[in-house]
Amino acid sequence: MAQPEYLRIAHDLRRRISEGEWGQGDQIPTLPELSTAYGVSEAPVRAALRILTNEGLIESKARAGTRVRPRPPVHRLAADRYRAKPGAAPSTPYTRDQGIGWSEYRLDKKFERVEAGDELAALFECEPSEQLLARHFVFYDNDAPTQMSTSYVRWADVGGTPVADPINEPWPGGTRAQLATLGIRVTVITESFTAAMPTELEAQTLRIGAGVPVLRYTRRHIADTGRIVEVAHPIVRRGDSTVVDFRIELDD
Repeated sequence: MAQPEYLRIAHDLRRRISEGEWGQGDQIPTLPELSTAYGVSEAPVRAALRILTNEGLIESKARAGTRVRPRPPVHRLAADRYRAKPGAAPSTPYTRDQGIGWSEYRLDKKFERVEAGDELAALFECEPSEQLLARHFVFYDNDAPTQMSTSYVRWADVGGTPVADPINEPWPGGTRAQLATLGIRVTVITESFTAAMPTELEAQTLRIGAGVPVLRYTRRHIADTGRIVEVAHPIVRRGDSTVVDFRIELDD
């Protein structure tokens, strides 16, 4: 069976971009020009361009035409990013992941008090009725949103403290430093990762195409008493520019 015209055109345009015929930021031919070049009507060309837009390869702007979208830099999530260096400039695991300074970091936030529910109760190993503080964040590297998350902490730990006030975000040192001010010593952090296509909200918030995969992970901060004191569920980053690095020490 012959391949549909729009898929054939999308494949060829994708190839031409990958081989460098059009570089990042370059304008590609107009819809009429592509229709003439491929010998088809504008409908299959429009469908092909929609596929590449969803894949994050191209973008269209009013009066600017359709251009090859600049590729985001790759960021590596290292296992030691939660270890802050004493005496270093203000930072969080996010700024260390991104390799940016404090002045380049911006955070949108919304706080609300919620009940744990079955899923969060299982993650916290607590009762479903336990009160939590839900902290919804969107993280910006300069003006680019690159991460979103909802972080939950126990209301019994943070209620009435500066940790529960969004005006204090972003907090140098991140969650571990916040909890330390409350006398809670975090000694273990766990993370579990999955990959999927973005939800409509994730694609809109992170400004990515619907065809760009995302990396979702759940993080838990565990105190020296063994009690789970924070759950971030989920943390979401675009998957085409995130590499997770692990270092595993082996005994001989």
